[in-house]
Amino acid sequence: MKILKVLTVSAMVLGLTSCVSKKQYDALSSNYKQCIENIGERQREIQDLKAQNSALSGENNLLKSQHDALKSSLDACLSNTGKSSANIDKLVGEINASNAYIKQLISSNAKNDSLNLALSNKLKRSLDNVADDDVQVKVLKGVVMISLSDKMLYKTGDYNVLPEAQEVLGKVAKVINDYDKYSVLIEGNTDNAPLNSMNLPRDNWDLSALRGTAVAKILQTQFGVDPARITAGGRSEYNPKATNMSVSGRAENRRTEIIIMPKLDEFMKLMDIAPVKK
Repeated sequence: MKILKVLTVSAMVLGLTSCVSKKQYDALSSNYKQCIENIGERQREIQDLKAQNSALSGENNLLKSQHDALKSSLDACLSNTGKSSANIDKLVGEINASNAYIKQLISSNAKNDSLNLALSNKLKRSLDNVADDDVQVKVLKGVVMISLSDKMLYKTGDYNVLPEAQEVLGKVAKVINDYDKYSVLIEGNTDNAPLNSMNLPRDNWDLSALRGTAVAKILQTQFGVDPARITAGGRSEYNPKATNMSVSGRAENRRTEIIIMPKLDEFMKLMDIAPVKK
């Protein structure tokens, strides 16, 4: 209402420009323009407030709907309290048993993590004079993984272990023998360069598997690793660590991995432990 009065007065003043000085006219004209701008700002504010009000109304309706649903659920629970008490007691007992089981698993996993870390550190100390590009040792997903480059172990396209690789395999075997409760998985890996031959190895599947078994045989026959602990095989080109689009990537993919982990039967025993009810 105040704005309307100002506009009316301003219009009257403009109609009487001949009766006022130019200075007064300019002041009134400026005041008029300011009023017009103020009206535009107020209209924008009104639109913003309307939008906010609409959004709040929607949220209010949603909260009312959720309140009604929760009230219905509560009423249903209260009406079934007597029938559900036995089920609740049973559920609490199962939760307590599960908590005890989880604590047992956590304790076992913590022990395995400590052993794996100690094993990894011992391997790294044993192999500290070997180039990092040829041997990498790390703990991954609860197992100790040793990655050996193919250039250190074999000639190109061959699976016979080079004599100079014997020293490294001997150091690895010594640690494996120290941790006699662990299983040993040996995996050969290749890049995706095709290998087609009428003789062995015929393809990358053959090459990776023969490389894995060649290392396994050396660990067994030359360094006394119990063959019952060893599993050997190949993964061909299908477990790459890097892209095969580059020379360095293909070199990284050509590797033999020795994976040292808790024995499978011990792991399965742990999984078969039944939760103890409190």
